[in-house]
Amino acid sequence: MPSPSTGKFQKPLKHRRRTKKIQQMETVKQAQKKYTTLALTLSIAVGLLFILMGHKPVGKGLILGTIFSVLNFILMGKSIALRFGRSKAKTFSFSMGSIIIRYSLLAIPLIAAVKYEQFNLVAAILGIFMIQLVILSEHALTLIPAMRKKQI
Repeated sequence: MPSPSTGKFQKPLKHRRRTKKIQQMETVKQAQKKYTTLALTLSIAVGLLFILMGHKPVGKGLILGTIFSVLNFILMGKSIALRFGRSKAKTFSFSMGSIIIRYSLLAIPLIAAVKYEQFNLVAAILGIFMIQLVILSEHALTLIPAMRKKQI
């Protein structure tokens, strides 16, 4: 159907929404890939450094926590797409189920760190927050130079 203002044919509204949803999911996937790669690389490097220095439980705890943090982040991204197009009740129950599953997943490295001496609890907790730390530090590293340029 031609648009009244341009006279050109436009795609149906349903198709435009689907295209926008696909673009948003691609953006989510790109962000996930960027941050998970960075978090895993940093965690493995720092973890190996601790292991080589003789602090094996710290290195293992950091890597264990980061692995589960990455899994949680991926599940969060996958669940976003599944929430669209549902009723409020289904969206709420799906969201609650997703939260319970993701929190249960994050409990695994904590339980392992408490139960087994080969994992350091504090390092596992830091590993669980590795994705958030990477995102915050990346934004801080891009914001600080931008703010300095505005002041000059």
